[in-house]
Formats: sequence, C-alpha cells, structure tokens
Amino acid sequence: MAEGTLTNNRFKEDGATETENNNDYTNSSDNDTNKITIKKANVKDPEIFSCLLQPATSDSDPDYIGIRRFLLARKAESGFHRRLDWRCNGKGYVAYRKYIRRPRNWESLQIPSHSSTPGNSGRWVLTPSPLSHLFEVESWNSSRDLRSGTLASNHRTSFSSSISDSDHPRRQGVEPAYSFVGMHCIFDQCKAAVTVLKFGHMSSDLLAYGASDGTLTVCTVSEQPSVIKQLKGHSKDVTDFDFSSNNQYIASSSMDKTVRVWELSKGLCIRVIYGVSSQMCIRFHPVNNNFLSVGNANKEITVFNFSTGRIITKSVFDSEVTSMDHDHAGQLIFCGDAQGCVYSLSMDSHTGALSRSHRYRSSNKQKCPVTTVQYRSFSLLAGGPVLLTCTQDGSLSFFSVALKVEGYLTLRCSLKLSPRIHSIRASFCPLLSLDKGEYIVAGSEDSNVYFYDLTRPRHTCVNKLQGHRFPVIAVAWNHGENLLASSDLYGIVIVWKRAKTS
Repeated sequence: MAEGTLTNNRFKEDGATETENNNDYTNSSDNDTNKITIKKANVKDPEIFSCLLQPATSDSDPDYIGIRRFLLARKAESGFHRRLDWRCNGKGYVAYRKYIRRPRNWESLQIPSHSSTPGNSGRWVLTPSPLSHLFEVESWNSSRDLRSGTLASNHRTSFSSSISDSDHPRRQGVEPAYSFVGMHCIFDQCKAAVTVLKFGHMSSDLLAYGASDGTLTVCTVSEQPSVIKQLKGHSKDVTDFDFSSNNQYIASSSMDKTVRVWELSKGLCIRVIYGVSSQMCIRFHPVNNNFLSVGNANKEITVFNFSTGRIITKSVFDSEVTSMDHDHAGQLIFCGDAQGCVYSLSMDSHTGALSRSHRYRSSNKQKCPVTTVQYRSFSLLAGGPVLLTCTQDGSLSFFSVALKVEGYLTLRCSLKLSPRIHSIRASFCPLLSLDKGEYIVAGSEDSNVYFYDLTRPRHTCVNKLQGHRFPVIAVAWNHGENLLASSDLYGIVIVWKRAKTS
C-alpha cells in the first residue's frame, strides 16, 4: 500500500511539473509509464476471482489445489495484461480477433440489411453469410433475391446428442408448404409478456393468449381481427389454459395458486378452485369435458370435477409437473416435470382414476423443466402416434407412443438447441408436408421463429420468420393450418399467414 501511495504522489508531482514546463520530455515519459503502471495495478480481472473461488472436491489434495489455483490466477492475470497492451496498426486485441475470424470471401458478402416490415418479415428466404455464427441457429435475411445458399454456416443444432452440424453448404431450397406471405395481424394491447397462446378447438379464427400480468385475452383473427373479451381475475402469471371441446369455456391455471373457469359468451369467471401451490398446466378431458386435469408445483396431477369443482383423484410425482397433454381418446395423460422426466399415465374416462404407467428419464446430466408436451395421433415418420417434448435447456425430443402398452415412449430422434433463459415452447407443424419430413416450430431468444426438420441429420433449421423484437416464447397453429401465432416477452402477438400450396 505504501508503494502505491508513493506512486500516486509521484504521478501528481510529475503532472504538476509537466504543466509548468511543457518542454520537459523526461517527465512526460515518466508520466506515461506511471499511468500504465497505475492502470495495471487497479485492474480487477474477474477470471482471477473465478480461479481462486473454485470449489475443491472431497478427495482432492489441499496442497495441489492451492498450487493449481495460484497458477491459474497468475495465468489469467498475465493473459489479461498481454491482451490489454497488445497493439497492431493502432488496433487492439478485440478488433484484430474479429478481423482474423472473418470469412475468406467477406468482401463479396457486404449485403445491405433490410428492415423487418409486414411485407417481408414473414417470407422464407435462403441462408446468407456465416457472419452471424454466434446466433442460436442459421441466420436468414428477409429478402428473396439474395445469393443461393452456398456459403458455410456455423451453428449448433444437431440431429441427436452425438451428431452435430458441419460446415457443408446447404443448397436445398425451402419447403413450399412452409412459405409465408407475411403477417396477417398483430395484437399489441398487452403490456406484459405473453407466456401461452392457443387457437380454439376445431377453430381457425378463435385465438386466446395469457400473460404474466394475470390477464387472458380472447380474439378473433378473421378478416377483421379484433379483441372479443379480456378476462381479468388472476393476480399472477397465467401459466396455461385450455378450451373446452365446444369453445364455450376456458379453464386457466396461474402462479397465484388458483384455477379459474371462464364463460366466454359473458366474459365472466364462473368458478374458482383454490390450491396450495402454483398451478402449472391444465387440460380438459377430450371426451368427457366434466374432467379437468391440473398439474401443480406440489408434485401432483389433480383431476377436478368441472361442474362442482371437487377433487376426483390425484397422482404424486417426483417433481413439480410443468406441462401435460392428453391423447386423442382421453385414455392417456403425458406430462413432464421440473427434472426433465416424461410420464405416461392411464386415465379412466368414466371415473377419472389415474394410474402411472411409464416414465422416461432424460440422459442429460443437467436436469431442466419440460416446457412443452404435445401429442399427435399419427406421424408417417413413426408410423403411429407421436409425442413432442421441449425442455428449457433447448432439447427437443420426438417419441413414438405405443398405445397398446399404456403409452410406452420410444425416443426416435432429438435436437439440441442453445440453452434458454425463458420457458420457450415448441409445437408440431401441420400435416400438409409430412410426406417430406417431420417439422417442428419453436420460438427463440434471438426474437425469431424457427422451423426444424427432424429427419435431417444436419442443417435441421429449414427457415425462420422475422418480425419480433424480443424473445419469442410461445407458438400455436390454428385448425385450418393456414395461420401461425407467435408471442414474445414484450406482449406482442403476431399472426402469420401461410402461403397457399397445391
């Protein structure tokens, strides 16, 4: 500390001498040297503290751990100073690093950027340059007249956990069944993050979405899009909701530990069911709408009587239930928990009784909540019913379902995306181009909507939609499969219109 004080005093004295005599080059040189010394002495590199605070294992040698931490700290500090002092043609280390990482044909890739407008935001285009290799998946520009996709692209998606994309060029065009003509309409009256959205059963126009401020908004997306009802009653985030089979009622779950049943024609809450923990997911029974299944943070799935609000039965799990879905006949429930496990439950359509059948445990060491569980009755890829799951760490899993074995799940393929901070949902794509692949649509934290083909061993991202400015959390298709709705963290809901295909 004494040496540092002397250095500072000397710096001040030299500075005063330099002010009095500008021709004293010796003092000026000493000034510069002292400035660099003081700058280095005051540097606090976070890498040093991360090395010093590394936890020691129980079976490690204390002497070895101490020496290793000391060497790591010295290495981090010396490397930091070398990068700080390094100069080349007046440029620093960061500028030079960006220069040496440029692609070889970077001069020919200087393409003017296009603004995201309703006219071109929803178009399908080919891949541009690899300059955006830090993005989650392939980056696409919003102009159709760009060069053909013959450039290398660095991205991190994979067909399975052991196969990763390489830098081979992608020359195949976009699937025509997934080309969009642009935005159909935009709803922006919500001032909080829209966490879940769905279209009505067998409906192409009825759309509802729930937000983190506890509101539910019901809209029509016909030729004159408008808001029909705004349902207010929850005091915290709406975690999930579901339409009844006739679209007359909506049942919603919330972080405020309640389940509410709404009558859409009147816009009123007709029943409130109070719980002891946050209600995470909810579904009407597809055959008997008098059964309402709710998963909660108390590690339970509870079946309620829709008419009376009384509990019929419940089933206990190892962790909180975060997402769920029914099969088409209502005999099975598929649910995911906060540890990444997926369960199959048998359900009696007459009594509502539940019984656990199977559990699929993920092989990932890091256990993340399951944000999406979606069932589909048929897939050409699996030759039968399938199940899609998505976890918060960006793992998409595609299962075949054995209905004769009480919903036994077999993993067919998987896709690993970049880890996410928010609970982002995914969805199956329509059946119209199913003969050409198995397509999944999902939001992302880079504000784009991505489409993936699970049948491709590489270049699984086939295209994307641009238009949001914030992380896209939820996506949903309508019954007619011509509209796709997406919502973001800022409360914007965009309805995209798909191009007509033969």
